[in-house]
Amino acid sequence: MSDEYLSLKWGTLKAWNCESEKTRDILRKYMSLGMEFGAMQQHDTPEQKQAICDLIDAIDGPIHNDWSGDMMTKDEAKAYVLGYGR
Repeated sequence: MSDEYLSLKWGTLKAWNCESEKTRDILRKYMSLGMEFGAMQQHDTPEQKQAICDLIDAIDGPIHNDWSGDMMTKDEAKAYVLGYGR
């Protein structure tokens, strides 16, 4: 069983545990595009949002909305990331 997870806040990544090579590669790509110190300061570009959606699709574990405390499906998480700030 995997211990992978994602935590989202302010429409971006807040916390994560990526164990598979695939999820680590996607996370490295996201980080290479530029990352602020905290989620509140992060303003993702469309390319960064796509990387987060790719990570959501690849993750083998729960996805948590840190703001509401709710667990999210992959579709809910992607809608949250893509729709945040609109």
